[in-house]
Amino acid sequence: MFPKNQICLWFNGDALDAAEFYAATFPDSRVLAVHHAPGDYPAGQRGSVITVQFTVLGLPCLGLNGGDAFRHSEAFSFQVTTEDQAETDRYWNAIVGNGGQESECGWCKDRWGVSWQIIPGALNEGYTDPDPAVAQRVFAAMMTMRKIDVAAIEAARRG
Repeated sequence: MFPKNQICLWFNGDALDAAEFYAATFPDSRVLAVHHAPGDYPAGQRGSVITVQFTVLGLPCLGLNGGDAFRHSEAFSFQVTTEDQAETDRYWNAIVGNGGQESECGWCKDRWGVSWQIIPGALNEGYTDPDPAVAQRVFAAMMTMRKIDVAAIEAARRG
């Protein structure tokens, strides 16, 4: 029932809300199981949701309602590679528009503080281009952006 390896994300009582949002937002994502505490614990009482098993884009995760002792940081993020501007916009707008906040270079945070990088494939291809001049132009363009603009990345790649 539990995978051998999974990402554990710490929440302050709202792991189920987060898991349901991720399942509704990303394909190949779903809530698999909700587990209730068999006894009282520091962050909750017997019967409250203690863990939620879910997937995000097929990646197994566990949401732990551990209380307010720890916060998410940019040191961990989900990096989602998108096909085009429409998919980039859809994910970005879902995260930012649901109480999240924008950052730079394709980064944003959801309302629970989990960091996401919404990265179009065109950006990955551009900044890793074997031509150093192309890679530098694409990288410089990205450094000016919040949500990645695919047309601007492709224009930078062309020079």
